[in-house]
Amino acid sequence: MSPPEFEPLKPVVPKAGALANWPSGRRISEMETFYSLPFTILEIPCLKLKRPSWFHKPSAMFVYSLVLVSYFLVCGGVIYDVIVEPPSIGSTVDEFGHSRPVAFMPYRVNGQYIMEGLASSFLFTLGGLGFVILDHTHNPNTPKLNRILLICVGFLCIVVSFFTCWVFMRMKLPGYLQ
Repeated sequence: MSPPEFEPLKPVVPKAGALANWPSGRRISEMETFYSLPFTILEIPCLKLKRPSWFHKPSAMFVYSLVLVSYFLVCGGVIYDVIVEPPSIGSTVDEFGHSRPVAFMPYRVNGQYIMEGLASSFLFTLGGLGFVILDHTHNPNTPKLNRILLICVGFLCIVVSFFTCWVFMRMKLPGYLQ
């Protein structure tokens, strides 16, 4: 007895107009109508613009670097630093009357010194880079030793970043999470 023959599966193709019967399809159709309204009155000019020969598409690593630097600056509170203009570090007087430098603005969650913001931003970026390093372990061409090293380095970056940020919060708010 021979095994039964099976027909190959055919992809399901929706019939014409079937998308309009679904609620989401109706919304898409309505949105297309809404967006095409101005172009019933206005005529799109026929511009033949050429890209300048000196302009090239930036590499992925260049774009990644720009995003990483902007992430570092925004997390560091550069906008806050420009508006409020805090000092780079603070100072306090100890019990002997000597002035001592202070890196963290105590008891102020919404205030910071410049160095405090940059240190915290460095740690946030370090933790993010740890996740990026862990993502590179999924490459199938990576040798096993390199994969283990990448996992260790990525995990170490994340753990160091987390616990150091936790220590920074304890310095900023004594008695926090106790």
